[in-house]
Amino acid sequence: MSLLAGRTVIVSGVGAGLGHQVAAAVVRDGGNAVLGARTEANLAKSAAEIDPEGTHTAYRPADITDEEQCEALAALAVERFGRLDAVVHVAAWDSYFGGLEDADFATWQSVIDVNLLGSLRMTRACLPSLKDRGGSVVFIGTQSAVAAPTQVRQMAYAASKGALTSAMYSLARELGPHRIRVNTVLPGWMWGPPVEAYVQFSAHTEGVPEAEVLERLASRMALPELATDSDVADAAAFLASDRARAITGQSLLVNAGELMR
Repeated sequence: MSLLAGRTVIVSGVGAGLGHQVAAAVVRDGGNAVLGARTEANLAKSAAEIDPEGTHTAYRPADITDEEQCEALAALAVERFGRLDAVVHVAAWDSYFGGLEDADFATWQSVIDVNLLGSLRMTRACLPSLKDRGGSVVFIGTQSAVAAPTQVRQMAYAASKGALTSAMYSLARELGPHRIRVNTVLPGWMWGPPVEAYVQFSAHTEGVPEAEVLERLASRMALPELATDSDVADAAAFLASDRARAITGQSLLVNAGELMR
């Protein structure tokens, strides 16, 4: 039987990268993917690529800082497919860079509102349906929350995702009696649009080939290449499935062995 046969999974933050790959993994593994993001054009493009006939996908624009839009996305899953079994939180603000000395705390508050509170809003919107038969909540965190990279400073992003992982432990206890599992996937350097852009920018800035920048990153890994968006999506799909039925309150690093814990 397919990993997610007959299951319905909400995926927030669907664009060209990880969100698209998670939704594709859900459909590939026999499930129904309900796509959410702020930009409808991105949702339509992703759904058409994943499921040209539209049998196993549905989508609705949703900003996870808006409680009503979160509730509408959760309702769409039940309206279209009659059930909701899991939610994978990919939506995030990851484009604000810097440390403490140059911090704009007003922007920090916005990052936290998306990455921490937005994910919790979306989770709460899904709870009534998840409680019907149990299910899974999968947060996408970041390795940066436990080991700051030397190449870039993303203190606000790391702090917000670290807080989300801390919330996961409490949620696993709170929701466990309803047979709802809560886990986090922590990607490291992950080959996809953001890292591709970093490699291109670094190569241009330093005047070196892109392959040299990529090799510099890969040399940090126990495995000789970066994990990809698809690798992280596969981990999320596993945690969303019943094959992870006894796993809750856990953080899974998907990082080709750069950091081992």
